[in-house]
Amino acid sequence: MKNKFSYHEVLKKAALALLAIFILALALWAQKDQPPAKAEYKIPPEDAARVNSVKPTAESLAKGKKMYGIDCLMCHGKDGDGKGDMGGDYKNIPDFTNPDALKNRTDGELFYVTRKGKGEMPPEDNRAKDDDIWNMVNYVRAFAKK
Repeated sequence: MKNKFSYHEVLKKAALALLAIFILALALWAQKDQPPAKAEYKIPPEDAARVNSVKPTAESLAKGKKMYGIDCLMCHGKDGDGKGDMGGDYKNIPDFTNPDALKNRTDGELFYVTRKGKGEMPPEDNRAKDDDIWNMVNYVRAFAKK
């Protein structure tokens, strides 16, 4: 019986198969290092429409300042300019002293982001009462008025 394939043809096909496996493995390896696609951040319309139930009185601002000092100052800065001790470690920290930074944001949106977190900003979650967060919203809004 005579062999249909020569030794060189078999070797050539084996080399092509190994090359194809190598390329596939390389492509799969490159994909594993890709960051996952970021989900779009959407605030539910009913949350964005929430109205601040706490008036921005001197008492509210004092309470908001206290909470801000505990939870926000390290990143957002003492003056709300985004230049806190840890602020440089993160991207896109808003400058609350700039009136344009929050002009298109409702109080409900600020409440939602504070409660739920956003990106690298951790959520306040259930650690704070609603009124505490509304006080912080009032305090953050006051940065642009100084």
